[in-house]
Amino acid sequence: MRGLKNRVAVVTGAAGGIGSAICRRFLDEEINIIAIDVNADALKQLAADLGAGESRLFCVTADIIDYGRVKEAVDRGVAKFGKLDILVNNAGWDVAKPFLQTEPDLWDKIIAINLRGPLNLHKAALPHLIAAGGGKVVNIASDAGRVGSSGEAVYAACKGGIISFSKTMARECARDNIRVNVVCPGPTDTALLRSFAGEGEFGQKIYEGLKRAIPLKRLGQPDDMPGLIAFLSSDDANYMTGQVISVSGGLTMNG
Repeated sequence: MRGLKNRVAVVTGAAGGIGSAICRRFLDEEINIIAIDVNADALKQLAADLGAGESRLFCVTADIIDYGRVKEAVDRGVAKFGKLDILVNNAGWDVAKPFLQTEPDLWDKIIAINLRGPLNLHKAALPHLIAAGGGKVVNIASDAGRVGSSGEAVYAACKGGIISFSKTMARECARDNIRVNVVCPGPTDTALLRSFAGEGEFGQKIYEGLKRAIPLKRLGQPDDMPGLIAFLSSDDANYMTGQVISVSGGLTMNG
């Protein structure tokens, strides 16, 4: 894709299923990566799996709910590579329960990771994108934020908030040559979905039910996401901003 070589990207949740797939694709596109994750051991494994040294993949352990740590991580990455061109807010977390079976402490954690965390990243990263003359932000939300999802009420609220926030940032940042777009995965075979479905026969029934409901008759895979994210990060998407794109195998359609 045009305009990706030698760009510098922050990727959060970099060591997870979708995050590691994004990092692999970005390395293939010759993008340098500031990989942020709360799990230091997982970051080490990511670097080993990708065969990438610090000259291409700079791993920083940070919890995205802590603004001070986020700013430090982004600033260290920018000092390493000299600039920042792309921000991908990918990190997320949830526990699947009907809303009335949840308590405020759980709401607070879900909101901190899925809503406050991306806000922290925007606050830390946008000044660097502006200093570089512009850039791209790709926020990973969820179809739960577009159409709702039983058992994910607070998570869906956060992802809906990210969609609205992204559209506002797209308007505010257009004058700074920054494009902000949203990717909404549908059901994707990650650790988050496995924790949602559970194990054993019950979990398998959920998996099979989802497959039947999806027109393409399979769950999404982490590798289904990075192509669109790379496109939205490239010069090929220079006239796109404020857009929300579902990657769900056709499960959720809108026109």
